[in-house]
Amino acid sequence: MLVVDGLTCRFGSKTAVDKASFSIERGSFIGVIGRSGAGKSTLLRMINRLAEPSQGRIMFEGVDVTALKGAPLRQWRSRSAMIFQQFNLVGRLDVLTNVLMGRLATVPTWRSLIQLWPDDDKAIAMSALEQFDMAQAASQRADQLSGGQQQRVAIARALVQEPDIILADEPIASLDPRNTRIVMDALLRINKHFGITVVCNLHSLDLARTYADRLLGMSAGRIVFDGKPEALTDRVARELYDLEANEVMDGAPEGIPAGATVPALSDAAA
Repeated sequence: MLVVDGLTCRFGSKTAVDKASFSIERGSFIGVIGRSGAGKSTLLRMINRLAEPSQGRIMFEGVDVTALKGAPLRQWRSRSAMIFQQFNLVGRLDVLTNVLMGRLATVPTWRSLIQLWPDDDKAIAMSALEQFDMAQAASQRADQLSGGQQQRVAIARALVQEPDIILADEPIASLDPRNTRIVMDALLRINKHFGITVVCNLHSLDLARTYADRLLGMSAGRIVFDGKPEALTDRVARELYDLEANEVMDGAPEGIPAGATVPALSDAAA
């Protein structure tokens, strides 16, 4: 289980994340939603320790992640794989080598520098590419691929890290609708087939409701909603997104299921 307790991140006088607290069961698919600037990216980067918390703790299976340094921290970053909006591939390298970068924590540095990868690692990387129908592109330069293809390669790279958690930061923000579905389906397949926990920042409520089994809503750095997708009514969503509500609510279901109860955002933030 991942436990986030009072996690805060400040940049000077600005508080990007403010006393976030929640826990995530292994194998969950969590959608983190909220308007631009709500603190979603900073939250994921703190979990991976790419951003340093100002206060609070991150615990994973009894280990204090916020206290890790050196080799244990590098191991944690491997166990909590990041997928970024801009793919973060090395364009001049071929697809297979980009995926093999996900194995850096398991091989000596000298091997990676001269690209002398073990055969077992190459097999793992090819298997990951096959999972996302990208094996035929293994020898292509990464910068010759479409955006959707590049993101599938980035997901394959995350998968070969053999992570416990995948942290996806707006992974479909720059993709067209077809590639959006392909990438989201790939993340869902990883979650369901391999049992890997996925925490995914999403701007679209329609996608969040479709793919996630639980939603965390952020506003001004605070967690103001935590519940099942069906519990996020249009009223609560409009409070959460304010002026951005119309652009993120296309296709969102109306109403609230019978028997469900939802606190007002003001209550949840108290």
